[in-house]
Amino acid sequence: MAIRPNRIKHKLAEGKLTYTVGGLTHPDDIDAFGTNDFDGVWLEGEHGGLNAAQLGNLSRACDLWGMTSVARVNRNDQALIYRTLDRGAQAIVVPHVNTAQEARNVVEGGKFAPLGKRGMFTSRQGYGVSNYFNVANDETLLIVLIEDIVAVGNLDEILSVDQIDVFFVAPSDLATSMGKIGKLGHPEVQTTIKDTLKRIRDAGRNSGTLVDDNDVREYVELGVKFLLTNVGSWIEAGASEFIQAAENT
Repeated sequence: MAIRPNRIKHKLAEGKLTYTVGGLTHPDDIDAFGTNDFDGVWLEGEHGGLNAAQLGNLSRACDLWGMTSVARVNRNDQALIYRTLDRGAQAIVVPHVNTAQEARNVVEGGKFAPLGKRGMFTSRQGYGVSNYFNVANDETLLIVLIEDIVAVGNLDEILSVDQIDVFFVAPSDLATSMGKIGKLGHPEVQTTIKDTLKRIRDAGRNSGTLVDDNDVREYVELGVKFLLTNVGSWIEAGASEFIQAAENT
């Protein structure tokens, strides 16, 4: 049996856009969404309720539809990173990565030797895969969050770290770190976000950020390849349109 391919990782390697959805919290939700041809599902373990016990079924649902299970952890801890992978996630998102050494710690926790120090255990993704330890690194996606202004200052050295697949610029925390809490549209915040995305692109690395229907085209033009959106905005817009349609009859 061959290891399951990581859809996002392969598309990024081909220079293609990738689409990830957040806000799905149950395997049934993933099944219901699975026909929409998205590449990944963001499973929220920093601000949401994701835990190790849930990961098996959530990642299985992603596997069923050929989507990458993208799990955000709540700290840059090697043991937490590789336990999350052991439970079946195909991708890890690590918050507040502010230095090259912190980025290297993500690699050490997320990759087996000789690339890293991930504990030697066959994850759920490795069942029946006889050469799992030889091929697992090739299918594991590592994403670091650039969400503090100090990380922007250290960006060149962070971008020099190999094996990081996506450098994701997180707008809300970045704005807060700039003293602009809740002011994502502030010109200084927007300039910093866009300049950071351009620097990632110009370094030949993959950038990611949070987008919606209104700004996705702009961010694609800035070279963003990892596009994350949330079902909440679609639900809100759809609900509003439904009420308007009913009341305007």
